[in-house]
Amino acid sequence: MFSFRSCGRWVAASLTKQQVSLARLSGDSAAPWTPHFEVVVIGGGHAGTEAAAAAARCGSRTLLLTHRVDTIGQMSCNPSFGGIGKGHLMREVDALDGLCSRICDQSGVHFKVLNRRKGPAVWGLRAQIDRKLYKQNMQKEILNTRLLTVQEGAVENLILTEPEPEHTGKCRVSGVVLADGSKIYADSVILTTGTFLRGMIVIGLEMYPAGRLGDQPSIGLAQTLENLGFVVGRLKTGTPPRIAKESINFSILNKQTPDNPSIPFSFINETVWIKPEDQLPCYLTHTNPRVDEIVLENLHLNSHIKETTRGPRYCPSIESKVLRFPNRVHQVWLEPEGMDSDLIYPQGLSVTLPVELQEKMITCIRGLEKAKMIHPGYGVQYDYLDPRQITPSLETHLVQRLFFAGQINGTTGYEEAAAQGVIAGINASLRVRSKPPFVISRTEGYIGVLIDDLTTLGTNEPYRMFTSRAEFRLSLRPDNADSRLTFRGYREAGCVSQQRYERASWMKSSLEEGISVLKSIEFLSSKWKKLIPEASISMGKSVHLRALDVLKYEEVDMELLARAVPEPLKKYTKCREVAERLKIEATYESVLFHQQQEIKDIQRDEALQLPKDLDYLTLKDVSLSCEVREKLHFSRPQTIGAASRIPGVTPAAIINLLRFVKTTQQRQASVNELPKTNQCLYDTNKLEEREL
Repeated sequence: MFSFRSCGRWVAASLTKQQVSLARLSGDSAAPWTPHFEVVVIGGGHAGTEAAAAAARCGSRTLLLTHRVDTIGQMSCNPSFGGIGKGHLMREVDALDGLCSRICDQSGVHFKVLNRRKGPAVWGLRAQIDRKLYKQNMQKEILNTRLLTVQEGAVENLILTEPEPEHTGKCRVSGVVLADGSKIYADSVILTTGTFLRGMIVIGLEMYPAGRLGDQPSIGLAQTLENLGFVVGRLKTGTPPRIAKESINFSILNKQTPDNPSIPFSFINETVWIKPEDQLPCYLTHTNPRVDEIVLENLHLNSHIKETTRGPRYCPSIESKVLRFPNRVHQVWLEPEGMDSDLIYPQGLSVTLPVELQEKMITCIRGLEKAKMIHPGYGVQYDYLDPRQITPSLETHLVQRLFFAGQINGTTGYEEAAAQGVIAGINASLRVRSKPPFVISRTEGYIGVLIDDLTTLGTNEPYRMFTSRAEFRLSLRPDNADSRLTFRGYREAGCVSQQRYERASWMKSSLEEGISVLKSIEFLSSKWKKLIPEASISMGKSVHLRALDVLKYEEVDMELLARAVPEPLKKYTKCREVAERLKIEATYESVLFHQQQEIKDIQRDEALQLPKDLDYLTLKDVSLSCEVREKLHFSRPQTIGAASRIPGVTPAAIINLLRFVKTTQQRQASVNELPKTNQCLYDTNKLEEREL
């Protein structure tokens, strides 16, 4: 028996293998039974679920195609979300009404903010997640999303038609062909295939086709994309073994407890679903020289590590760490996989040695001397497409209305996939309605940094987000993602609910009012010192200080300030988030003024648009070297700012391009002014006739 949801109710049906591929699961009772949808999303991972939900929120009839419905929302690797840089992406996805942050708040078992020793601009929200609970909650959300239908099936080919003459691209996608030969037509298609494009699982010297352990790879679709002319690369990643919880000696290990109170990922949640005292701890252990010996003595039995394919730099396998950093001790975090799970995930111990050697290596580690391995670690090798072949809206240059999101673009991580998914879903829907694309610049968010890095620089290794990648970290903080993106999402994309928009508006007005009040309260520093003796205010010279200036001191928060000046500050302590954000705004007030000037300079460059149909290889009106022409032709930057970030595009080339753009704009302005001049002369003549 196979249970599926159709027409808004749960029903059960006995399905044959052929029938399973045609089973549709609908979260919208009004969804038509038709082979045509406005948006079709291929893949039910973290990019696919966000893309499908975003397209549906924007008002498009959307179909999510996946190999198996029961794997929607599955966390294939680590049981955690967030971290340094990644937590910023989570907040920005949530600001656009994405799913993963809300689902994490409902499914987390250990919440902690990383990087607390540094300023709040680089804090990293992170949580250990209950795998089973996350998948259940995500499936519940997806299957109850209006305008979204889910269908099981493997996509083998794309339906292509003549291109739209007003857009670049050699053809246009108009649907997909499933493995059983059936066709589904669509106005936009989003590929979120993860590691499934010609995926191979590797353990020791054994290799077999799979996109994920237990799931078949996508071969036909990979060949289709290659035949279309897309530049295809190869990447690899891996996952650690899973260990039985009861076989670990936790008593001798370093215990890490969750934060109290727990900070939720989502702006619309004041708390998470579980109290701090009920959350699960994590434990820390380390590798030792014996682990290094086992790895080095058995490299000849490890085909994955010998591959020239590039793996993740910032989340390497234990074999890579031993080779790159010899004679060092490496951390291994023992993380719970769920409230009722008997498995422990050893973060930092990704390995692809033969199974018996994995077991031998594990028992060499402190606390794991009697550990029992339940599932072995394994490596995955897969195809990805050079992300310089997509625009900042994630639509491809080669094929109109075809969008890529997630690991297909060379990224790694749930958060990076989710961020791309929500942008692809929004833009696929806007494309259907012939509306301008929704693009986030690198001055507006970490999502913009992620996509700009991919589309201008490309990548030859799995790309991971870090705060160090963003130039304007003080402005792009986790706490203000709603003020940066929610209003744009509501007005320009229609992807944000009325409830979220109203909450963001309330928060914005509360902060503006609070900052105004803090600026209006002013005393001599000597008086402030008497009111708040805890503050390290200098008594050498008495000067006037605003309450906002006093709030900048590390020892002072809104609670302390409100005790000193109850009226009118007391009301700003009633909401924890308002109080914390006022503190952060005060902390960065002076430096933000200067950073805003830098942002305006960057935005001026971004405002200089390059013509989309520009043929750089044959362009005669601008002096460019052959190398620069080739790089611009491949990446097809949309602005002068984006062109300046492409490696190999010289400052001289940028100046010549800038001149070309300005000359083109002046010519266009002259052409546009001509009809106005003629109309003005005509009106003058008519006026003279009437006067005569």
